[in-house]
Amino acid sequence: MTGYLLRRVGQAALVLWVAFTASYVLLQLLPGDSILIKFQNPELGLSPQQIADIRAYYGGGLSPVAGYLHTLLGFLNGGFGYSIDTGTPVVERLAEALPETAKLASAAFLLAVLIAVVIALAAGYSRTSWLRGALLSVPSLFISVPAFWLGILLIQVFSFRLKLVPVIGGSATQQLILPVLTLAVPISAPIAQVLARGIDEVYTQPFVPVVAAKGASRWWILWRHVARNALLPTLTVAGLTFGELIAGSVVTETVFGRNGIGRLTEQAVNAQDTPVMLAVVVLATTVFVLVNLVVDVLFPLLDPRLKAAA
Repeated sequence: MTGYLLRRVGQAALVLWVAFTASYVLLQLLPGDSILIKFQNPELGLSPQQIADIRAYYGGGLSPVAGYLHTLLGFLNGGFGYSIDTGTPVVERLAEALPETAKLASAAFLLAVLIAVVIALAAGYSRTSWLRGALLSVPSLFISVPAFWLGILLIQVFSFRLKLVPVIGGSATQQLILPVLTLAVPISAPIAQVLARGIDEVYTQPFVPVVAAKGASRWWILWRHVARNALLPTLTVAGLTFGELIAGSVVTETVFGRNGIGRLTEQAVNAQDTPVMLAVVVLATTVFVLVNLVVDVLFPLLDPRLKAAA
């Protein structure tokens, strides 16, 4: 088990390094110079020497290799540099935006899991073919709906038409309802699909008729035996989905005007603020890797066969 854990931690560190390196190289290859775009404005009245000093301050005068090593060491030490757009430390901008995104992502993930479990269990319990088919088609519908369109539709229906949830004003909980629903609906689809498929596969196992012969009810068999054995592949998909929530929050927070990581990413892209963009990519990758590392560690604990193999 210790060797398995060390291998997974090493793989996670390698993924983080590759993601950082690829992101750094791609951002450096972007056309234009973000520093010149920001400071070479005649209205600012900066001299060429002052602009050169600003470039040096942001590390623009370093060679590609030296700049890469300087940035990498800064990230390893917890320093993400300074925002070109605002001049403030990137860490401060992330710290301001992260709590809102964390609340949105956590609530959306819990709702997505709830929706997926309800759909999969209802489809597995149903004895009516048309109802089962309708339930299994719901995830395909969910995953095909664009998040920005769903967000606008929810605003039109629940805010403007029915006036149930205010878009502007209202409590913090009210402002969270529609964004959470917008983010939860599409990400619930893959979880529901994998869980429903896993339930169907477990139903074909020989132990299911044995449990039924002992007098167990259909619901007891589904909940206590079938669903529990279908959990492992679903756990993998849930981990992958949770890691994608930061990326999905970009569209959702833009539609609803929320000040989170998504809104920060939008602002950084518009301003070509490469230090902030790099930090957001590394943050999203770190969350993705850590969540999947936790899932991989839980696997041997949930399945003794995997524990023996590890």
